[in-house]
Amino acid sequence: MDCPACGSPVTLKVGPEQPLSTSLSDAVLAADPDERVEVTRDCWNCGWHEIRQLRVESIDTTEGNEAAVKRAALVEEITDELAAIDDIATLKEALGEIRRQRRRELPTDDTEENIPE
Repeated sequence: MDCPACGSPVTLKVGPEQPLSTSLSDAVLAADPDERVEVTRDCWNCGWHEIRQLRVESIDTTEGNEAAVKRAALVEEITDELAAIDDIATLKEALGEIRRQRRRELPTDDTEENIPE
């Protein structure tokens, strides 16, 4: 993360109740609903300083639902693969194949209306 004032790297601290080594993602995942997580960013080059507070509105978890956890991991893996593809034609081909597969899974009464090609 770079300083908006001078472009130098900034340090990020989550706290004040958290140890210095706590990452933002760990602090958010450990938070309770309606808890605020304070994030401080500092540039040691020019002195720029910012404090933000994030409020955790709700927490949804897939704990205990093995199928949901596997699905989420698979969707993330597919998304990462797609993001790495630069060729537009390849992306269009992948999208077409996904839509063909979904058409096979849907009931036949209104298939064409639900999935445009």
